[in-house]
Amino acid sequence: MKRNKYLFVFFMLLAITMAGGIFTMAYINLEGQRQEGAGLRAVTSFYPVYIAALNVTQGSPNVVLENLSEPQTGCMHDYQLTPQDMILLSKADLFLVNGGGIENFLVEAAQSYPRLDIIKVSEGLGLPERANAHVWMDTRYYARMVQGIAEEFASADPSNASLYKSNAEAYCGKVQELTEEMEALREETYGKPVIIFHEAYEYVADELGMDVLYCLDLDEERQVSAHEAAEVMGKISDHGVSVVFAEALYGKDMGDTVESQTQASVCYLDALVRGDYRADSYLSAFRENIDVLKRAFCPAGD
Repeated sequence: MKRNKYLFVFFMLLAITMAGGIFTMAYINLEGQRQEGAGLRAVTSFYPVYIAALNVTQGSPNVVLENLSEPQTGCMHDYQLTPQDMILLSKADLFLVNGGGIENFLVEAAQSYPRLDIIKVSEGLGLPERANAHVWMDTRYYARMVQGIAEEFASADPSNASLYKSNAEAYCGKVQELTEEMEALREETYGKPVIIFHEAYEYVADELGMDVLYCLDLDEERQVSAHEAAEVMGKISDHGVSVVFAEALYGKDMGDTVESQTQASVCYLDALVRGDYRADSYLSAFRENIDVLKRAFCPAGD
């Protein structure tokens, strides 16, 4: 009996030693990949940051660009890191995050990797005080974000700095076309009151020069109280609000209530946190938002 017990302990210790060796070799291999590597490994936190970085790095022979979350994940407030995410971050040189509180827990997790350079792309954009972090919803801030990302890649990979700069200029030129369309629409919207059902649309309202009277920030866990619903209806009635900005995914029920009880119409806008991985996907989605806004404010096609 004792002999069997000792054999059991021996084999358990042998198994633990072998497992430790396997994990050590895996770690060494990961570190070797970082040092030998396939160039500059960059990871982005979620969709809008990835699309901006994709446009900046197109054609670079040195950059391996990957996104932490799936393109349909949406905002990162409730995202949970997976073991695959941790492996991805362990191999990365740059971690590009939006910042502003959207991915705080991701940043804390990434700090486990002291070699990882964490870049908050919304910093340094000259945002108004107490602004929320959905900076990509304003084309003017988004263009600055793209330029800042280009500077980060140029600093990390100086041999291709001119490529990152020219890519950013080309892409920002396309974004500028959207800005000009928003400026033209601003002539119809300036000074008008609006109610929003997602804080991201504060940026849309600001770019259009509108006055946000009330923000009911809806998400999958948000329950609208009777008091809040009454307050929304009162604002619409008292201030002659003709348009409400909402997201179809979380704001449709409240939007239906608004349209059934008031004369206001609801513009369902894309919050631009989901999409595919095409380089022009942000541009096409934002243009669809502009088309929705034009139908609301320029119904005759003026």
